[in-house]
Amino acid sequence: GGIELTDEPSELAPPAPGSKITLVDFEDRRDWQDFSDVYADPPSAVLPHSWKRNADDGGSIAPVLPVITGPLTYTGAEAVRQDIDGLVTALDANGIDRRDGFIAAVSPGSAARLHNAYYANDEEVVQACAQVLREEYLAITQAGLTVQIDDPSLAESWDQINPAPSVEDYRRYIQVRCDAINTALEGIDPAQVRLHLCWGSWHGPHTTDIPLREIVDNVLTVNAKYLSFEAANARHEHEWTVWDEVDLPKDRVLIPGVVGHSTNVVEHPELVAQRIGRFVQIVGADRVIASTDCGLGGRIHPSLAWAKLNSLAQGARLVD
Repeated sequence: GGIELTDEPSELAPPAPGSKITLVDFEDRRDWQDFSDVYADPPSAVLPHSWKRNADDGGSIAPVLPVITGPLTYTGAEAVRQDIDGLVTALDANGIDRRDGFIAAVSPGSAARLHNAYYANDEEVVQACAQVLREEYLAITQAGLTVQIDDPSLAESWDQINPAPSVEDYRRYIQVRCDAINTALEGIDPAQVRLHLCWGSWHGPHTTDIPLREIVDNVLTVNAKYLSFEAANARHEHEWTVWDEVDLPKDRVLIPGVVGHSTNVVEHPELVAQRIGRFVQIVGADRVIASTDCGLGGRIHPSLAWAKLNSLAQGARLVD
């Protein structure tokens, strides 16, 4: 309820009182402007397939975003129930602990990146999304599963602010989003929660990504035991050293990406082992779960995705 699809332009939610942050449309991102010739060339394959199809059809390369036209309500109960039933059935049939199964759900901050024609400001939109998504998080966790909250908005929104804000203003902006996640998670065991942080999965230059060290303190305020993040691609692999500087709470587990979605090159198992080993040396083997940078589906060919997952498994076996 409260959302409609439209091709008509509509404003993103205005900032909350006292905030200096306003998001621009995707085509006005700083990375997109710095490399406008690349982003305007669909064969260069820097954009998700659905966006390239729009461009191939002669339309805009940006997706059509819904517009909030009334109070948000949750309408996904039946859809999430189907996902839960299918996953639980498979896990139980194979004797796998339900907590080892997860269902991904969008974060309040990412959901709030819609056009707005109803709420007074950005913070109201984010809070409304938190209240709605709480129903989905509860459904997943009450079934004994883990909920993975996908929140590219925490890191990726930095590039969607043009001109760039101060780091201090941006940290205040994303703390609103971290607090909204905690509102939606109230009463849910953090051991059933993992947070996915990324800088956007399109195959672009990413030269205007914000460094992890600038936002890691905000991210760690989220009540999630597990933190998934990009650690395999050429723009962020070097940031494994950040975890040497962070006082990571003893109950937290890192889920670094050790194979990537942004290249067709299949990582060698020994490279995968080296990547895993860096984190193991810092926080211990019992606090590291090897993963992918982002989801592979729709970003690389399925055959390459399976090859990367095979390399991930082989590399994990090489770690002492």
